[in-house]
Amino acid sequence: MANELDELHGPVMDEGNDTKVIAKRLEVKIGVGSKIFDVMWWFLPPIIGGIVWSVMKVKAKNYFQQLQQKLQHDASQIDNILEQRVQILKNCAKLVEKAVELDKETFTKIAALRSGGNADDDEARIECEEGLEKLGRAINIAFENYPELRAHQEIEDAMQQNSYLQREITAAREVYNDTVNTWNREIFHWPTKQIVAAKAGYTTRIPFIADRETKEAARGDFF
Repeated sequence: MANELDELHGPVMDEGNDTKVIAKRLEVKIGVGSKIFDVMWWFLPPIIGGIVWSVMKVKAKNYFQQLQQKLQHDASQIDNILEQRVQILKNCAKLVEKAVELDKETFTKIAALRSGGNADDDEARIECEEGLEKLGRAINIAFENYPELRAHQEIEDAMQQNSYLQREITAAREVYNDTVNTWNREIFHWPTKQIVAAKAGYTTRIPFIADRETKEAARGDFF
């Protein structure tokens, strides 16, 4: 039997493929067969089958509730690092004496995100991160345009801290995306979890998405 994916004979895409994250939530749904499956347990002799099925659904619900708390924890880790980066970038902006203003709304968003509970948290967090990325690029440009600033130890230290925090944010995003992937996979795990997820009205979650400017900068020439 031939391999389904044959890297030697194609088809191949010489022009490459630019993948993108689809920012769309998918609702968990079940068909008539699953609804019948959910009810029939109570009609099977003995009735203990229905009790066992109910316990299984309770365990699935508890699992999803714990997973949601894990998502909140992972998101909070990103928020905490973002808050540190906000302060570092503000200090950098003051030190280089450039007119780089940080939108006050950023602090409001961070506070709202850390409180949790909103359906739009993912989108708001991404928007907040995009604002910080733009601010960081603006400060980097100022830093590069004025070589004499590099001799300023406080600025050098601040830039190193900013670089370190950016790596920490990247790592925290990976952890968050892993948990999102687990959630998106588990809510469609039939029968118990999918039936519970559908009744609870759960939807898929959107992982971290890099902003357009970052993607375009990654395609640029660096040397």
